Amino acid sequence: MNPADLRQRLLAILAADAVGYSRLMAGDDRGTVAALDAARAVFRHRIEAGQGRVIDMAGDSVLAVFETAAGAVTAAIAVQQALGASTGAVPQDRRMHFRIGIHMGDVIEKADGTVYGDGVNIASRLCAVAEAGGIVVSDAVHGAVRDRIVASFVDQGEQPMKNIAHLVHAFQLKPTEPTPAPAPAPVPVPALRLPDRPSLAVLPFTNMSGDPEQEYFADGITEDIITDCSKISGLFVIARNSTFSFKKQNVDIKDVGAKLGVRHVLEGSVRRHGMRVRINVQLIDAASGGHVWADRYDRELEDIFLVQDEVTRKIVQTLEVRLTGNEEARRHDRGKVNGEAYDYLIRAKCCIVQFTESALIETREMLEHALAIDPGMAQAYAYLAIARGVEYANAWNGRTADDLEENLALARKASEIDPSEPMAHHALSNALMWLRRLDEAERAARRSVALDPNSAQSQGTLGLILDFSGRHEEAVELLGRALRLDPEFSLWRHAQGRAQFALGRYAEAESSFKRRLIHMPGSDVTRAYLASLYGHTGRHDEAGRVWRELMALHPKYAIELTLRVLPYNSPAPLEQFVAGLRKAGLVP
Repeated sequence: MNPADLRQRLLAILAADAVGYSRLMAGDDRGTVAALDAARAVFRHRIEAGQGRVIDMAGDSVLAVFETAAGAVTAAIAVQQALGASTGAVPQDRRMHFRIGIHMGDVIEKADGTVYGDGVNIASRLCAVAEAGGIVVSDAVHGAVRDRIVASFVDQGEQPMKNIAHLVHAFQLKPTEPTPAPAPAPVPVPALRLPDRPSLAVLPFTNMSGDPEQEYFADGITEDIITDCSKISGLFVIARNSTFSFKKQNVDIKDVGAKLGVRHVLEGSVRRHGMRVRINVQLIDAASGGHVWADRYDRELEDIFLVQDEVTRKIVQTLEVRLTGNEEARRHDRGKVNGEAYDYLIRAKCCIVQFTESALIETREMLEHALAIDPGMAQAYAYLAIARGVEYANAWNGRTADDLEENLALARKASEIDPSEPMAHHALSNALMWLRRLDEAERAARRSVALDPNSAQSQGTLGLILDFSGRHEEAVELLGRALRLDPEFSLWRHAQGRAQFALGRYAEAESSFKRRLIHMPGSDVTRAYLASLYGHTGRHDEAGRVWRELMALHPKYAIELTLRVLPYNSPAPLEQFVAGLRKAGLVP
């Protein structure tokens, strides 16, 4: 490992685990895993609200770091209060209680954000001496927060701790108010390194129509503006999945810029009345919070493309972005749109991102309605092909390999209608990938990237194709780019872990899989790969625990589906996957 990738930092470390987890699993494994996932969601929400960062949620444990001791303690109190309130109706012997330890000390931080060292070990040992539902802190934390947190501290004296050379002075924390006092102003989250070109995040536009049913419409307008901006190579544009993580939040633009690593943020509102639309937009400098420009557009729905083009053009002018010759040529007048067909299209886009079996049925229905009204809508054909591919990959709604040629025909239809539509080539790359025609899939994916250089979907899919083609190093790099454009999209994290796994880089793969489970704790295939990884690294008990969690969540999961669907051009990566499960004694 390159020493330059390591840095020593002083952080507050929070460690937690569930009390009696094995007993709860033995009594009701499915109910216990469901309760664990619910508790993880509480931890994640409270930690992020306290300006902390989740490092790991392996098994029944939680590890997080904070810039301040006050932030860690406030989050811990909020977690225990929220968990206590949520288990009130659960029988006493089935309640899941957590114990929490907090220490302030030095850690070694790797480039991927994982942390190691005595600071982490001491927090874990403090956790072990806490009561069920309790919090124990070290003297370093006690000294930092005793005058700033509305709580009392019970001195536990100096405690010997396993593998720690010195005694640790511990204090049991007892909140004295139902709601903790406000913590000091949080330390801003350190910003990601800004890209070397103008950078932008488009926040979800506010629905001002007075009708909650129109929420999808405001989301659709937002997504279309993101897509239009992302086609410009001189801009760096964050993807929809990550900007929509701020939806319905009262955000500080400076924090948004820091978290997503961008210089400018676009926000706005949409008001729709029948077929008439009013859109307000404003561009904000994320460093200063100052407004750069604002405008209002009052148009008929059929002119929505003109509005989107005007907004994009204004951003390009304001940020002094130079368009390439091809980009200039492609910026033609898209004319009017059929308002009803467009409405069905954006409804479908909102459905597909829900990523559930029932949502995919609704997605297809909406797209088929759109095409019945406007058979020349290239995006509708593209999204229909993608939706059917998602169903195939997850064995949803009876979709099988027999449907793949029809998916390919839909994608080809999209690219024939509009050869300059990036989503058409993205759909084509997906359809060819599932058909195992990887060379053709790569060409289509590269065309999609060329047309939309900021598309995390296209970059990530190209990474998938290269991974399936055996070019795992290139795949890791491309999936890293996709994650920079879309930090909240956990599928790229899983795919990156799978490529690292194929390379035998198990420590990196473990980190990727665990980080995926933080954002998507219900994933079956990520747990399966993590169990295999533990098999390869001789951690068979951990492999068994992860496999039991998987079976509790998805009793019908079978590795045969994973082996059948993943289109590797060589059997070696899948044989490696099965071998790890065999080593752990999980499959014959």
